[in-house]
This record gives sequence, structure tokens and C-alpha cells, in this order.
Amino acid sequence: MTEISEINRENLEPRGPTVCADDIQVAAWFVREVLPLEAILMQFLNHNWQNKNDIADLRQEVYVRLCEAAQKQIPDHTKRFVLATARNLLIDRVRREHVVPIEAVADMDALNSVLEEPGPERVVMARDDLRRLQGALDHLPLRCREAVVLAHVEGLSGREIAARMGVTEGMVSVHLTHGIRALANLLYGEASSRGGAS
Repeated sequence: MTEISEINRENLEPRGPTVCADDIQVAAWFVREVLPLEAILMQFLNHNWQNKNDIADLRQEVYVRLCEAAQKQIPDHTKRFVLATARNLLIDRVRREHVVPIEAVADMDALNSVLEEPGPERVVMARDDLRRLQGALDHLPLRCREAVVLAHVEGLSGREIAARMGVTEGMVSVHLTHGIRALANLLYGEASSRGGAS
């Protein structure tokens, strides 16, 4: 009987470094608030990173960064913190992939063109955004679309738009307001969540 109690006591004693209270709080926070957001995090990473082979590693790196930051202070808004951390990680990765040693570039103009060139992920994301925007613009009423394009693509003033469209500046303002609201509804789904208003 004494042998069993000795074995039990031995099993209860910590063998490695003890876990401090902060680590326990961070672990509890991670399990309670971060892990339930994994689907959202994975969706974000899959949407914003082209090389799908990197996604699992990116997720783990986000988790490491979250835990390191939470050691200092557990954030109030976990979802916002998780997505901001993921976004910053992707930005760091893109910057790292585009680093060109200065001694490897004989021509400074060539270096400038490399630095100004957007990465493949940004190009793909920009093309997707442009397709979505064009699709949304195509669904606008003709006068609203014309006002939005003249204002936000061609950069004309309200007075110039009014002269080009043959309407008053007040009417230009109405067309722009309706056009921008409709674009927001089409692009961000506000219309579907309200049952198709406006």
C-alpha cells in the first residue's frame, strides 16, 4: 500500500518547469475564445493567401503570435485581434518574399521597379475586387451608375457632373447617394440581410 501511495505522489509532482498563472490564463483564453474562431481564421487565410500549401503553417504562426501577445495582455476583442494578427502576418510574409538585397541589383531603377510591383496575392485580390465592383456597377440604375463613375472614376466635381449629365447639382447628389448606397448593398450584402431593400 505504501508503494502505491509513493507512486501516486510521484506522478503528481511536476517534472518540468511549473506553469505560471499567466500561462494558465492564456491557455484558457485561447481554448475559450480563439479556437472557436478557427473557421473564420481559415476562411480569411484561404481568401487572402494564394499558396494553399502555406495555410496550415500560417494558422500556426498566427496562434503563436496570439499567445505571445496575450502573455503581455489578453485582448478585449478577440475576433478583431485574431484577424488583425493574421493580416499583419500576411503583410510580413509578402514583404519578406519581396526583399531584394541591394548588392544583388546593379541598376537602382531595376530595384525601384521590383519594389513597386505588387505581389501575386495582391494582383489576384485586386482583380477579384474589380470584378465584384464591375458587377455591382452593372446592376445600378443608369443615371446612378453614370454619376458614380463620373465622380469616383473620372474624379469630376459635382458641378462638372451636373453639366455633363444635364441635371442640377442637387440631382447629382441624389444620384450619387442612391448609387453609393446601392453599391454598398450589392458589395457587402446589406440588401440580402434586410430582405432586398433599395
